[in-house]
Amino acid sequence: MTRKQKKMTVRLAASAALLIAGVALEGRWEFAWIPFLLSYLAAGYDIPLKAARNISRGQVFDENFLMTVATFGAVAVGALEEAVAVMLFYQLGELFNDYAVGKSRQSIAALMDINPEYANLVRDGAEEQVDPYEVEVDDIILVKPGERVPLDGIVVHGSSSLDTKALTGEAMPADVQEGDPVVSGSINLTGVLTVRVTKLFDDSTVAKILELVENASSRKAKAENFITRFARVYTPIVVGLALVLAILPSLFTGDWGVWVYRACSFLVVSCPCALVISVPLSFFGGLGAASRQGVLLKGSNYLEAVAGMGTVVFDKTGTLTTGKFQVTQVLPAGSAAEEELLEAAALGESHSNHPIAVSVREAFGRPVDGSRVDEARELAGKGVLVYAGQGEDWNQICVGNRRLMEEQGIPDPGEAAKVGTTLYVARDGRYLGCLVISDTIRQDTREAVAQLRAMGVKRMVMLTGDREETGKAVAEEIGLDEVYGGLLPADKVTRVEKLLEEKPEGTTLGFVGDGINDAPVLSRADVGIAMGGIGSDAAVEAADMVIMTDEPSKICDAIAIARKTVGIVKQNIVFAIGVKVLVLILTALGYASMWAAVFGDVGVSVLAILNAMRALNYKRR
Repeated sequence: MTRKQKKMTVRLAASAALLIAGVALEGRWEFAWIPFLLSYLAAGYDIPLKAARNISRGQVFDENFLMTVATFGAVAVGALEEAVAVMLFYQLGELFNDYAVGKSRQSIAALMDINPEYANLVRDGAEEQVDPYEVEVDDIILVKPGERVPLDGIVVHGSSSLDTKALTGEAMPADVQEGDPVVSGSINLTGVLTVRVTKLFDDSTVAKILELVENASSRKAKAENFITRFARVYTPIVVGLALVLAILPSLFTGDWGVWVYRACSFLVVSCPCALVISVPLSFFGGLGAASRQGVLLKGSNYLEAVAGMGTVVFDKTGTLTTGKFQVTQVLPAGSAAEEELLEAAALGESHSNHPIAVSVREAFGRPVDGSRVDEARELAGKGVLVYAGQGEDWNQICVGNRRLMEEQGIPDPGEAAKVGTTLYVARDGRYLGCLVISDTIRQDTREAVAQLRAMGVKRMVMLTGDREETGKAVAEEIGLDEVYGGLLPADKVTRVEKLLEEKPEGTTLGFVGDGINDAPVLSRADVGIAMGGIGSDAAVEAADMVIMTDEPSKICDAIAIARKTVGIVKQNIVFAIGVKVLVLILTALGYASMWAAVFGDVGVSVLAILNAMRALNYKRR
């Protein structure tokens, strides 16, 4: 509890004690109005002052004005006890509202408390603590156990486990060793790491996340904008109606006390606090729940957009697939053994750093002895020719495509694989077989597509720069509806614009991508979704939603959280307006007292805020 909240608690306790004393002395002591007056001042002396200050600034119709007019009116008609009670309960409701909002902010602030305070910079063999902003690219820093990684970099010495929960939502620590990247904001759990910095602090992961969170509240959802506009129009209308209710019937009946009392009750219940506080709080809670799952949204308006997502368009490489090549098939020919085929291919690719060559050596599973390879020749667009062997036994090895095999007089090796890249291998004119190298599908991609379909996403499309045949094979395997291949960035934008025209009314389109080439289409979609872990800076910058764990299934979490949040907002709007309209009518007709008006204002606000806080709680399926 903050100092301000503690002070208000003492004031309200004193006000309640004085109110009870006034009720006990009423009718027994002619100065019983004194405890009531002190009780009113203890609870709400600041409300008339705020109203006067706001009026001087041109802000007339707010809750302070309504409460001041209502309670002063009640005092004027002799309902002193009720005027005090109204102010006491109103302030009690405001205290609860303030506490609830504070708890929500603390929850998110604790979650996003990832800003490093210092970096251990190594200069001339000496270590010194400096501000992360002072560290340059290629500087060397030390990260000790228990410390937060201050900047993005590469581990040059040491190994450890990192707690990345604040960034990704994942509880399982990530193991890192020499050569592995580390991201700022994660916590070093075990060993000492020596890290070479690869990004300035302003460009680091932690800086971008903090910027996203800080700026998220500036982009309001349609429901929030509606409530703001609604309050501006609604408040002067109810003040006018209360004025009519006080004057018009009194002119005919002469019962000024009765109708002024009803008008004051009318003003009490008309206060739009429940909507003005609970709707933004609901969206704030939704943003917090999403960030706990490693999903960052750049504004509450995107929660509404995600909730209505009916079409999802995916990039392929790096989004649905890992972007890492692997040997997926080993197909020996004739009497050749699988081991012989893999060894020949690994020797042929031993001097290349191409991702396909790396995948071949990884599939072989053992270090390749470079001394066994000589006269390596790379033939552009065809493959490689090398001589490999030991002592007197040397063989020519060919590794490449069909054209290379034809040039070397190798018999027809058969059809190439439809998915991935086919590498044909021959030794001294003898065809040994082929390897199929392809990009691997992400572990949770199939689960994500199945969940999206179960959640009512009607259309799922893949746009890829890869060959259409490759795209179709991947799409069939994971269950997508449509595939468009061989696309340049401009082609992807054109295709998404066509899909936007075809989407059902009232739904939105989300595009999921990770590369620089995806930035234009991420900006064009209703909701641009970037893979934040491996995604390029341009993609993250252009996106509206960032998935820190690079898991497509997180899109399902985001949709579930968004739908829950929007549902809570709608519940609060319907409940608050419904109860207020009912109590307003009953008050105007004389069937509800000022006590009912208090419930119509404070009670509805408390219930709406309790409901809004549910948006913070989300458990992954």
